[in-house]
Amino acid sequence: MQDVLFETAAGPVRLRWTDAGISAIELPQITDREARAAIAKAAPIQLPRFVHDARAAIERHLSGDPQDLSFIPLDLSRASEFHRKVYQAVRELPAGSTATYGDIAARLGKRGAARAVGQALGRNPLLLAIPCHRVLASEGRPGGFSAPGGVAMKARLLELEGIARGSLFASRDPSALPFDGEGAVRHLRERDERLARLMDRVGPFRLRLATMQTPFEALAESIVYQQLSGRAAAAILSRVVALFRPRRFPRPEDVAGASEPTLRGAGLSRGKIAALKDLAAKSDAGVVPRLTELRDMADEEIVERLTAVRGVGRWTVEMLLIFRLGRPDVLPTTDYGVRKGFTRAFGRRKLPAPKALLAHGERWRPFRTVASWYLWRALELTDV
Repeated sequence: MQDVLFETAAGPVRLRWTDAGISAIELPQITDREARAAIAKAAPIQLPRFVHDARAAIERHLSGDPQDLSFIPLDLSRASEFHRKVYQAVRELPAGSTATYGDIAARLGKRGAARAVGQALGRNPLLLAIPCHRVLASEGRPGGFSAPGGVAMKARLLELEGIARGSLFASRDPSALPFDGEGAVRHLRERDERLARLMDRVGPFRLRLATMQTPFEALAESIVYQQLSGRAAAAILSRVVALFRPRRFPRPEDVAGASEPTLRGAGLSRGKIAALKDLAAKSDAGVVPRLTELRDMADEEIVERLTAVRGVGRWTVEMLLIFRLGRPDVLPTTDYGVRKGFTRAFGRRKLPAPKALLAHGERWRPFRTVASWYLWRALELTDV
Protein backbone atom coordinates (compact mmCIF):
# COMPACT_ATOMS: atom_id res chain seq x y z
CA MET A 1 0.00 0.00 0.00
CA GLN A 2 1.30 3.45 -0.91
CA ASP A 3 0.23 6.90 0.22
CA VAL A 4 0.60 10.56 -0.61
CA LEU A 5 0.00 13.61 1.62
CA PHE A 6 -1.03 16.93 0.12
CA GLU A 7 -2.49 20.26 1.18
CA THR A 8 -6.01 21.51 0.43
CA ALA A 9 -8.11 24.53 1.37
CA ALA A 10 -9.63 22.42 4.17
CA GLY A 11 -6.29 21.22 5.52
CA PRO A 12 -4.00 18.26 4.80
CA VAL A 13 -5.40 15.17 3.05
CA ARG A 14 -3.77 11.76 2.75
CA LEU A 15 -4.61 9.23 0.02
CA ARG A 16 -3.69 5.56 0.35
CA TRP A 17 -4.00 3.15 -2.54
CA THR A 18 -3.39 -0.34 -3.83
CA ASP A 19 -3.39 -1.69 -7.36
CA ALA A 20 -7.17 -2.20 -6.96
CA GLY A 21 -7.95 1.45 -6.17
CA ILE A 22 -7.98 4.11 -3.44
CA SER A 23 -8.13 2.37 -0.07
CA ALA A 24 -8.26 5.39 2.26
CA ILE A 25 -8.95 9.13 2.14
CA GLU A 26 -7.95 10.69 5.45
CA LEU A 27 -7.95 14.17 6.99
CA PRO A 28 -4.99 13.80 9.40
CA GLN A 29 -4.98 15.97 12.53
CA ILE A 30 -1.72 17.76 11.87
CA THR A 31 -0.94 21.43 11.37
CA ASP A 32 -0.25 22.96 7.97
CA ARG A 33 3.38 23.38 9.01
CA GLU A 34 3.70 19.72 9.98
CA ALA A 35 2.09 18.75 6.70
CA ARG A 36 4.48 20.90 4.67
CA ALA A 37 7.44 19.41 6.56
CA ALA A 38 6.21 15.87 5.91
CA ILE A 39 5.61 16.65 2.23
CA ALA A 40 9.09 18.14 1.88
CA LYS A 41 10.70 15.04 3.43
CA ALA A 42 8.74 12.55 1.35
CA ALA A 43 10.56 11.00 -1.60
CA PRO A 44 8.99 12.07 -4.92
CA ILE A 45 6.90 9.35 -6.55
CA GLN A 46 5.08 8.97 -9.82
CA LEU A 47 1.38 8.79 -8.99
CA PRO A 48 -0.78 6.32 -10.89
CA ARG A 49 -3.23 8.10 -13.14
CA PHE A 50 -6.26 7.23 -10.97
CA VAL A 51 -4.50 8.60 -7.88
CA HIS A 52 -3.48 11.77 -9.70
CA ASP A 53 -7.06 12.33 -10.90
CA ALA A 54 -8.51 11.61 -7.44
CA ARG A 55 -6.12 14.08 -5.81
CA ALA A 56 -6.91 16.83 -8.33
CA ALA A 57 -10.66 16.37 -7.91
CA ILE A 58 -10.44 16.42 -4.10
CA GLU A 59 -8.34 19.60 -4.16
CA ARG A 60 -10.93 21.33 -6.35
CA HIS A 61 -13.82 20.03 -4.26
CA LEU A 62 -12.41 21.29 -0.97
CA SER A 63 -11.52 24.66 -2.49
CA GLY A 64 -15.24 25.32 -3.02
CA ASP A 65 -15.62 23.95 -6.56
CA PRO A 66 -17.90 20.90 -5.99
CA GLN A 67 -16.82 17.79 -7.89
CA ASP A 68 -18.48 14.47 -8.64
CA LEU A 69 -16.14 12.02 -6.88
CA SER A 70 -18.02 8.89 -7.89
CA PHE A 71 -15.43 8.18 -10.62
CA ILE A 72 -12.73 7.35 -8.04
CA PRO A 73 -12.01 3.58 -7.99
CA LEU A 74 -12.15 2.23 -4.43
CA ASP A 75 -10.51 -0.75 -2.78
CA LEU A 76 -12.88 -1.97 -0.04
CA SER A 77 -11.35 -5.43 0.29
CA ARG A 78 -10.68 -4.93 4.01
CA ALA A 79 -14.27 -3.99 4.85
CA SER A 80 -16.84 -6.55 5.99
CA GLU A 81 -19.64 -7.54 3.64
CA PHE A 82 -22.20 -5.47 5.58
CA HIS A 83 -19.93 -2.43 5.64
CA ARG A 84 -19.34 -2.70 1.88
CA LYS A 85 -23.09 -2.76 1.30
CA VAL A 86 -23.55 0.30 3.51
CA TYR A 87 -20.75 2.15 1.70
CA GLN A 88 -22.19 1.29 -1.70
CA ALA A 89 -25.64 2.51 -0.69
CA VAL A 90 -24.20 5.76 0.61
CA ARG A 91 -22.09 6.20 -2.51
CA GLU A 92 -25.26 6.03 -4.59
CA LEU A 93 -26.70 9.10 -2.81
CA PRO A 94 -26.52 11.93 -5.35
CA ALA A 95 -24.85 15.22 -4.46
CA GLY A 96 -27.37 17.68 -3.07
CA SER A 97 -29.41 15.00 -1.28
CA THR A 98 -29.41 13.43 2.17
CA ALA A 99 -30.72 10.28 3.82
CA THR A 100 -31.00 9.08 7.40
CA TYR A 101 -29.25 6.11 8.94
CA GLY A 102 -32.66 4.44 8.98
CA ASP A 103 -33.14 5.13 5.26
CA ILE A 104 -29.86 3.39 4.45
CA ALA A 105 -30.79 0.42 6.63
CA ALA A 106 -34.15 0.16 4.83
CA ARG A 107 -32.46 0.24 1.42
CA LEU A 108 -30.43 -2.76 2.53
CA GLY A 109 -33.55 -4.59 3.68
CA LYS A 110 -32.49 -4.32 7.31
CA ARG A 111 -35.02 -2.07 8.98
CA GLY A 112 -34.04 -1.46 12.58
CA ALA A 113 -30.33 -1.53 11.77
CA ALA A 114 -29.83 2.26 11.83
CA ARG A 115 -27.30 1.98 14.67
CA ALA A 116 -25.28 -0.61 12.73
CA VAL A 117 -25.29 1.71 9.72
CA GLY A 118 -24.02 4.53 11.93
CA GLN A 119 -21.23 2.32 13.27
CA ALA A 120 -20.22 1.36 9.74
CA LEU A 121 -20.06 4.99 8.67
CA GLY A 122 -18.07 5.84 11.79
CA ARG A 123 -15.38 3.53 10.38
CA ASN A 124 -15.64 4.90 6.84
CA PRO A 125 -12.07 4.79 5.48
CA LEU A 126 -12.86 6.83 2.39
CA LEU A 127 -14.16 10.24 3.38
CA LEU A 128 -15.59 12.30 0.50
CA ALA A 129 -15.58 9.35 -1.95
CA ILE A 130 -18.05 7.55 0.31
CA PRO A 131 -20.07 10.67 1.22
CA CYS A 132 -21.13 9.76 4.75
CA HIS A 133 -21.62 13.49 5.39
CA ARG A 134 -24.89 13.11 3.43
CA VAL A 135 -26.28 10.72 6.06
CA LEU A 136 -28.12 12.39 8.94
CA ALA A 137 -29.82 11.23 12.10
CA SER A 138 -33.61 11.20 12.36
CA GLU A 139 -35.57 14.44 11.95
CA GLY A 140 -32.70 16.06 10.09
CA ARG A 141 -30.36 16.10 13.08
CA PRO A 142 -26.70 16.07 12.05
CA GLY A 143 -25.64 12.89 13.77
CA GLY A 144 -21.93 12.24 14.19
CA PHE A 145 -18.89 12.68 11.96
CA SER A 146 -15.57 11.07 12.77
CA ALA A 147 -13.33 13.37 10.70
CA PRO A 148 -11.41 16.25 12.31
CA GLY A 149 -13.77 19.18 12.85
CA GLY A 150 -16.65 16.82 13.61
CA VAL A 151 -20.13 18.12 12.86
CA ALA A 152 -18.74 21.49 11.70
CA MET A 153 -16.80 19.71 8.94
CA LYS A 154 -19.90 17.68 8.07
CA ALA A 155 -21.85 20.92 7.70
CA ARG A 156 -19.14 22.43 5.53
CA LEU A 157 -19.17 19.45 3.17
CA LEU A 158 -22.95 19.63 2.94
CA GLU A 159 -22.82 23.32 2.15
CA LEU A 160 -20.43 22.65 -0.73
CA GLU A 161 -23.31 20.69 -2.22
CA GLY A 162 -25.90 23.36 -1.49
CA ILE A 163 -27.60 21.40 1.29
CA ALA A 164 -29.18 23.43 4.12
CA ARG A 165 -27.77 22.51 7.49
CA GLY A 166 -31.01 21.82 9.33
CA SER A 167 -32.17 22.86 12.80
CA LEU A 168 -29.24 21.51 14.79
CA PHE A 169 -26.55 22.75 12.43
CA ALA A 170 -25.67 26.41 12.45
CA SER A 171 -28.12 28.37 10.34
CA ARG A 172 -27.90 28.24 6.56
CA ASP A 173 -27.13 31.92 6.88
CA PRO A 174 -23.46 31.81 7.96
CA SER A 175 -23.75 35.21 9.66
CA ALA A 176 -26.48 33.98 12.04
CA LEU A 177 -25.63 33.37 15.68
CA PRO A 178 -25.24 29.84 17.06
CA PHE A 179 -27.59 30.62 19.96
CA ASP A 180 -31.16 31.84 20.40
CA GLY A 181 -30.90 35.63 20.47
CA GLU A 182 -34.59 36.16 21.22
CA GLY A 183 -34.42 33.76 24.13
CA ALA A 184 -31.35 35.58 25.43
CA VAL A 185 -33.19 38.92 25.30
CA ARG A 186 -36.12 37.45 27.26
CA HIS A 187 -33.73 36.10 29.87
CA LEU A 188 -31.99 39.46 30.32
CA ARG A 189 -35.29 41.34 30.57
CA GLU A 190 -36.27 39.14 33.48
CA ARG A 191 -32.95 39.56 35.25
CA ASP A 192 -32.26 43.32 34.93
CA GLU A 193 -34.96 45.98 34.78
CA ARG A 194 -32.58 48.81 33.86
CA LEU A 195 -31.10 46.81 31.03
CA ALA A 196 -34.63 45.99 29.85
CA ARG A 197 -35.35 49.71 29.53
CA LEU A 198 -32.22 50.14 27.42
CA MET A 199 -33.39 47.27 25.21
CA ASP A 200 -36.69 49.03 24.68
CA ARG A 201 -34.85 52.14 23.52
CA VAL A 202 -32.42 50.30 21.21
CA GLY A 203 -34.81 47.79 19.66
CA PRO A 204 -34.21 44.21 18.42
CA PHE A 205 -30.92 42.40 18.97
CA ARG A 206 -29.12 42.46 15.59
CA LEU A 207 -25.61 41.09 16.14
CA ARG A 208 -24.30 39.19 13.09
CA LEU A 209 -21.08 37.25 12.63
CA ALA A 210 -18.14 38.41 10.48
CA THR A 211 -18.33 35.37 8.24
CA MET A 212 -15.50 36.19 5.83
CA GLN A 213 -12.73 36.36 8.42
CA THR A 214 -10.34 33.58 9.37
CA PRO A 215 -8.95 33.66 12.93
CA PHE A 216 -5.71 35.10 11.50
CA GLU A 217 -7.61 37.87 9.72
CA ALA A 218 -9.74 38.72 12.76
CA LEU A 219 -6.70 38.95 15.05
CA ALA A 220 -4.67 40.89 12.49
CA GLU A 221 -7.46 43.45 12.15
CA SER A 222 -7.72 43.79 15.94
CA ILE A 223 -3.97 44.37 16.19
CA VAL A 224 -4.14 47.15 13.59
CA TYR A 225 -7.08 48.77 15.41
CA GLN A 226 -5.47 48.78 18.86
CA GLN A 227 -5.12 52.26 20.41
CA LEU A 228 -6.31 54.03 17.26
CA SER A 229 -9.54 55.73 16.30
CA GLY A 230 -11.76 53.68 14.04
CA ARG A 231 -11.18 55.98 11.05
CA ALA A 232 -7.39 56.00 11.36
CA ALA A 233 -7.21 52.24 11.86
CA ALA A 234 -9.49 51.59 8.89
CA ALA A 235 -7.26 53.72 6.66
CA ILE A 236 -4.10 51.89 7.73
CA LEU A 237 -5.71 48.48 7.36
CA SER A 238 -6.88 49.42 3.87
CA ARG A 239 -3.31 50.35 2.88
CA VAL A 240 -1.93 47.12 4.35
CA VAL A 241 -4.47 45.02 2.44
CA ALA A 242 -3.68 46.94 -0.77
CA LEU A 243 -0.07 45.77 -0.53
CA PHE A 244 -1.19 42.23 -1.24
CA ARG A 245 -3.81 42.68 -3.94
CA PRO A 246 -5.50 40.96 -5.68
CA ARG A 247 -5.89 38.94 -2.47
CA ARG A 248 -8.88 39.94 -0.35
CA PHE A 249 -6.65 39.85 2.75
CA PRO A 250 -2.99 38.87 3.22
CA ARG A 251 -2.20 35.31 4.34
CA PRO A 252 0.19 34.54 7.22
CA GLU A 253 2.97 33.75 4.74
CA ASP A 254 2.37 37.10 3.00
CA VAL A 255 2.85 39.02 6.23
CA ALA A 256 5.84 36.89 7.21
CA GLY A 257 7.54 37.65 3.88
CA ALA A 258 6.83 41.39 3.83
CA SER A 259 9.70 43.71 4.75
CA GLU A 260 9.43 46.10 7.67
CA PRO A 261 9.91 49.21 5.46
CA THR A 262 7.03 48.06 3.25
CA LEU A 263 4.72 47.62 6.24
CA ARG A 264 5.92 50.85 7.82
CA GLY A 265 5.04 52.61 4.57
CA ALA A 266 1.43 51.48 5.03
CA GLY A 267 1.32 53.22 8.40
CA LEU A 268 2.02 50.40 10.83
CA SER A 269 4.13 51.08 13.90
CA ARG A 270 7.14 48.89 14.68
CA GLY A 271 5.27 47.37 17.59
CA LYS A 272 2.32 46.39 15.41
CA ILE A 273 4.62 45.00 12.73
CA ALA A 274 6.29 42.81 15.36
CA ALA A 275 2.87 41.68 16.58
CA LEU A 276 1.65 40.87 13.06
CA LYS A 277 4.86 38.96 12.27
CA ASP A 278 4.45 36.92 15.46
CA LEU A 279 0.79 36.27 14.62
CA ALA A 280 1.82 35.05 11.16
CA ALA A 281 4.48 32.73 12.59
CA LYS A 282 2.16 31.28 15.22
CA SER A 283 -0.63 30.84 12.67
CA ASP A 284 1.76 28.91 10.45
CA ALA A 285 2.91 26.81 13.43
CA GLY A 286 -0.63 25.91 14.47
CA VAL A 287 -0.58 27.90 17.72
CA VAL A 288 -3.46 29.90 16.28
CA PRO A 289 -6.07 27.20 15.58
CA ARG A 290 -8.24 26.95 12.51
CA LEU A 291 -11.83 28.14 12.80
CA THR A 292 -13.11 24.55 12.91
CA GLU A 293 -10.83 23.87 15.89
CA LEU A 294 -11.84 27.07 17.71
CA ARG A 295 -15.52 26.12 17.47
CA ASP A 296 -14.83 23.05 19.61
CA MET A 297 -12.79 24.91 22.26
CA ALA A 298 -14.02 26.56 25.47
CA ASP A 299 -13.82 30.36 25.77
CA GLU A 300 -11.03 30.39 28.37
CA GLU A 301 -9.06 27.80 26.43
CA ILE A 302 -9.20 30.10 23.40
CA VAL A 303 -8.11 33.09 25.50
CA GLU A 304 -5.14 31.15 26.87
CA ARG A 305 -4.13 29.87 23.44
CA LEU A 306 -4.36 33.16 21.55
CA THR A 307 -2.87 35.49 24.15
CA ALA A 308 0.40 33.63 23.54
CA VAL A 309 0.63 35.81 20.41
CA ARG A 310 2.50 39.07 20.83
CA GLY A 311 0.15 42.04 20.95
CA VAL A 312 -2.95 39.90 21.52
CA GLY A 313 -4.52 40.49 24.90
CA ARG A 314 -7.74 39.33 26.44
CA TRP A 315 -9.79 42.12 24.85
CA THR A 316 -8.63 41.16 21.36
CA VAL A 317 -9.65 37.54 21.91
CA GLU A 318 -12.99 38.64 23.37
CA MET A 319 -13.74 40.51 20.15
CA LEU A 320 -13.07 37.33 18.19
CA LEU A 321 -15.27 35.31 20.57
CA ILE A 322 -18.15 37.73 20.06
CA PHE A 323 -17.97 38.82 16.44
CA ARG A 324 -16.46 35.74 14.74
CA LEU A 325 -17.50 32.80 16.91
CA GLY A 326 -20.76 34.20 18.31
CA ARG A 327 -20.10 33.01 21.86
CA PRO A 328 -23.11 33.94 24.04
CA ASP A 329 -21.47 34.74 27.39
CA VAL A 330 -18.62 37.21 26.83
CA LEU A 331 -18.38 40.44 28.85
CA PRO A 332 -15.36 42.59 27.82
CA THR A 333 -15.02 44.51 31.08
CA THR A 334 -12.03 46.58 29.91
CA ASP A 335 -13.77 47.80 26.75
CA TYR A 336 -14.36 51.54 26.90
CA GLY A 337 -17.59 51.37 24.90
CA VAL A 338 -19.12 48.74 27.18
CA ARG A 339 -18.12 50.67 30.32
CA LYS A 340 -19.34 54.00 28.90
CA GLY A 341 -22.59 52.41 27.78
CA PHE A 342 -23.12 51.00 31.26
CA THR A 343 -22.52 54.48 32.73
CA ARG A 344 -25.20 55.99 30.48
CA ALA A 345 -27.74 53.20 30.76
CA PHE A 346 -27.47 52.87 34.53
CA GLY A 347 -27.19 56.58 35.39
CA ARG A 348 -23.66 56.47 36.80
CA ARG A 349 -21.32 59.44 36.97
CA LYS A 350 -18.07 57.54 36.52
CA LEU A 351 -17.00 54.62 34.41
CA PRO A 352 -17.34 51.39 36.40
CA ALA A 353 -14.17 49.57 37.33
CA PRO A 354 -13.82 46.28 35.45
CA LYS A 355 -14.36 44.32 38.68
CA ALA A 356 -17.56 46.24 39.44
CA LEU A 357 -18.88 45.67 35.93
CA LEU A 358 -18.01 41.99 36.18
CA ALA A 359 -19.87 41.73 39.48
CA HIS A 360 -22.99 43.41 38.08
CA GLY A 361 -22.79 41.25 34.97
CA GLU A 362 -23.18 38.04 36.94
CA ARG A 363 -26.95 38.51 36.70
CA TRP A 364 -26.68 38.50 32.90
CA ARG A 365 -25.17 35.02 32.62
CA PRO A 366 -25.24 33.03 30.35
CA PHE A 367 -25.93 35.82 27.81
CA ARG A 368 -23.45 38.56 28.70
CA THR A 369 -22.58 38.97 25.01
CA VAL A 370 -26.09 40.21 24.35
CA ALA A 371 -25.90 42.62 27.28
CA SER A 372 -22.56 43.92 25.95
CA TRP A 373 -24.08 44.52 22.52
CA TYR A 374 -26.85 46.63 24.05
CA LEU A 375 -24.35 48.61 26.12
CA TRP A 376 -22.44 49.45 22.94
CA ARG A 377 -25.69 50.58 21.34
CA ALA A 378 -26.36 52.88 24.29
CA LEU A 379 -23.65 55.19 22.95
CA GLU A 380 -25.63 55.69 19.74
CA LEU A 381 -28.72 57.04 21.54
CA THR A 382 -29.24 60.76 22.04
CA ASP A 383 -30.67 60.06 25.48
CA VAL A 384 -31.22 56.94 27.58
